[in-house]
Amino acid sequence: MSFFIIVTLVKIVIVFAVFMTTLAYLQWVERKVLAHIQSRTGPLRVGPHGLLQPLADVFKLLTKEDLVPPHANRFLYLLAPFIAVSLALVSISIIPFGPEVPVPGGKTFMEIGNLNVGILFILAVGAVSVYGVALAGWSSNNKYSLMGGLRSSAQMISYELPFTLVIVSPLLLANQLSLRGIAESQAGYYFNLIPRWSVFQMPFPQIFGFIIFMIAGFAETNRIPFDLPEAENELVAGFHTEYSSMKFASFFMSEYANMVTIACVATTLFLGGWHPLFPAPYSDWVPTVVLLLAALLLFAQGNKVGRKWDHLTFPIFGFAALLLALIFAIPFLHTYLVPIFWFAAKAGSLLFLYIWIRGTLPRFRYDQLMHFAWTFLFPCALVNLLLTALMVALFPDQK
Repeated sequence: MSFFIIVTLVKIVIVFAVFMTTLAYLQWVERKVLAHIQSRTGPLRVGPHGLLQPLADVFKLLTKEDLVPPHANRFLYLLAPFIAVSLALVSISIIPFGPEVPVPGGKTFMEIGNLNVGILFILAVGAVSVYGVALAGWSSNNKYSLMGGLRSSAQMISYELPFTLVIVSPLLLANQLSLRGIAESQAGYYFNLIPRWSVFQMPFPQIFGFIIFMIAGFAETNRIPFDLPEAENELVAGFHTEYSSMKFASFFMSEYANMVTIACVATTLFLGGWHPLFPAPYSDWVPTVVLLLAALLLFAQGNKVGRKWDHLTFPIFGFAALLLALIFAIPFLHTYLVPIFWFAAKAGSLLFLYIWIRGTLPRFRYDQLMHFAWTFLFPCALVNLLLTALMVALFPDQK
């Protein structure tokens, strides 16, 4: 019992330390990527290449005046951001980042909690999170906030239906509700070449379901082109118009936390979880090769004429990448690090897609957004589910 408690506490500290750091620097990555898409440089002045910008943003939000509207419902007004951020953070606790691994004193799973009904837990938390948005809009006693909260709630509820329907398809293929079980069912390769991820898995490839899942995930997280709740040119700032300081930061953080959660769930359901793109032992050396290439690129950039500090900072980052490459090259650590690398690479690619879409597409009008959900996405999700169920029933041994 003591072993279980100690290991669980260690996993909680590690997962949430990495998770919170990821949330802080995801907005830095987004600003950098959007800047390059638009031929700008992005954050540069606070720390090398703007790497301390997230810390500066935290201090700015902490020191801003914290106002509460005089006619707001104070209890619900303060409760709304707490609901938003707490529910956004709790889902990461059941995401499996790798297989069962040996640790001193026994073995443990590479997630905080292994639930047999993990996917139902994710859906339940996502369904309740709409209350944070609705309460924020209503409790502010502001008509603009109320309108933003209402249409945000309508959007989240509407897109939750195709989002849920399309999740059922990989559940049928895996025949279980455990996220770990779903990931483990995608191990192996067709013809020793094509991974048995859900997007490729027979009897019905789920690439269509994956696309529908990601579209609905964009809407569930209020990201462009579905960011109507935060349409500055229409409703000032939507449901959080009246929020400032850390209460506003809570909504801001919950959006990025939901992005990470959607990317992790998509990786687990459709992209094989921690399973690599091609078989071992070659896949075990991909992290080392990637990090070595990154180190070479950083050293090369450091030799170019640039800003005053580039000749120092780029080699430092290059040596850090080289050190990580050496760590990943240790065979004993492959069991622990390689699955995490593949999982992080897949989830990171989906997060990059989030940012890429934001820098590419305009937002929908509200009527277009709702029309798209009910007349196109919902029927597509339903057809995908019916076809998957039919093919699983006709060819049960081909999963």
